[in-house]
Amino acid sequence: MFAEQDMQALWLSLKLAGLTTIILLFLGTPLAWWLARSRWRYKFLLEALVALPLVLPPTVLGFYLLVALGANGPIGRLMEALGGRPLAFTFAGLVVGSVFYSLPFVVQPLQNAFQAVGRRPLEVAATLGASPLDRFFSVALPLARPGFLTAAVLGFAHTLGEFGVVLMIGGNIPGSTQVISIAIYDHVEAMEYGRAYWISAGLLLFSFLLLLAVYGLNRRFSVARP
Repeated sequence: MFAEQDMQALWLSLKLAGLTTIILLFLGTPLAWWLARSRWRYKFLLEALVALPLVLPPTVLGFYLLVALGANGPIGRLMEALGGRPLAFTFAGLVVGSVFYSLPFVVQPLQNAFQAVGRRPLEVAATLGASPLDRFFSVALPLARPGFLTAAVLGFAHTLGEFGVVLMIGGNIPGSTQVISIAIYDHVEAMEYGRAYWISAGLLLFSFLLLLAVYGLNRRFSVARP
């Protein structure tokens, strides 16, 4: 049912999605906090930039990232100057592309969650002598738990289903850059519909269970929240 190459592609996809989600949560949390709290007049420019992958064709984003990460691109040249190699057609390049492509799926749920916290709980904590850092970790983060759950699942699931961006940046190298979505495409192109069917059905079920868990846990949080 699943060939060794399919299992490699699945493992690579899971590793890519997991690593991308961790990086996005680490980078997206302070960004979402700033967007939720800032009153800067032109912050909508940054919000539009964060949301750009939602409307930009994946191949367009992938093309520009390929140019930037390639041997003649600025990032590629920087990597070579540091003694490394260009990131195009490598797993590291897939991670970079996935971070950009899945950014709004993590930042926007976190921003909404922080905005839902409101200012009142933080002001009360301030009157009790809590520092800004204490207020963030002791008040904002616990109250924003549903947003973190949604952001993590959406970021993971969206990265798992990537096609255009990863194909442009990483190509189709089995065991190195071939993710599960590209493996499905290869099976369809080779008229191997049976194998494509089972892989697609597995991903469909997995994605549905992830979303089911998110909605169920968010409902539980909303009921438990006073």
